[in-house]
Amino acid sequence: MKIESQKEKISSFQHLQLLASQVVEGFVSGMHKSPFHGFSAEFAEHKVYNIGESTRHIDWKLFAKTDRLYSKRFEEETNLRCHLIIDNSSSMHYPKLKSSQSFYESKIGFSVLASAVLMNLLKKQRDAVGLSVFSDTYEYYAPEKGSDRHHSMLLNTLENVLNQVKEKKNTDTITYLHQIAQKIHRRSMIILFTDMFHSGNEEALFAALQHLKHNKHKVVLFHVIDNETELNFDFGNVPKKFIDVETGEEVALFADNVKEVYEQEVADYFKKLSLSCAQNQIKYVPVAVGENFEQILLTYLAEKQNFG
Repeated sequence: MKIESQKEKISSFQHLQLLASQVVEGFVSGMHKSPFHGFSAEFAEHKVYNIGESTRHIDWKLFAKTDRLYSKRFEEETNLRCHLIIDNSSSMHYPKLKSSQSFYESKIGFSVLASAVLMNLLKKQRDAVGLSVFSDTYEYYAPEKGSDRHHSMLLNTLENVLNQVKEKKNTDTITYLHQIAQKIHRRSMIILFTDMFHSGNEEALFAALQHLKHNKHKVVLFHVIDNETELNFDFGNVPKKFIDVETGEEVALFADNVKEVYEQEVADYFKKLSLSCAQNQIKYVPVAVGENFEQILLTYLAEKQNFG
């Protein structure tokens, strides 16, 4: 579901829960066009059949529709545990939005709404969800639970993240990923939203990500970016002053003078991140702000099927 095609409809909702519900309902209603065809009404009760498993629970009616084997999944099997992690450092509150833009066109807004969307789907599937928020401090932690009260508490926290006035905050990604890893004892799917702007060396960062895989957790890293400026460095051929939103450091330059070198450096960095994640068996997914949430939901469903 493309956000652009429903921007006016979605923007008419102000409450995060209603927004998330709208996105999920649109996604589920369109699932007959997706690789998850046949799951639109009861995908929470099925899992992919793996060779060697008992055939007694295969859903043959679903096989007739999809030509793919799925086993019926019972309630006690659906209780996946998912922990959402949001990087709330100053760089995530970029770009500064104009009044005509929607909140999910900033990195933090996109991450918050994507998290609320996943929470909505997790709730529909009777799965437990937890939440961590970090910047230069460990701002918030809630363990995985599935109650309505718990979901309301997490939604309220997400809304507060959006509404808080941000001071300059560095990112201590490495420290807090280690701390989060120590808190999650039961096997879970761990989903991280971050722009990957961090202090410290990359070897230490991936050691922290690898720590998240302790106890056989599945880790999904959504690398949140602003395509126009952070990826394509599209600032025009006029002199501009660039300010580091975390440190306040300033530099003046013509963007076109460094555009080619910058874009190559970014491409190399993304490639290195993708390779390192693959080596560490971490699902790496670059996502651009303000585009669509179908990629988020499809990634989650695909990873859940392989979670087993």
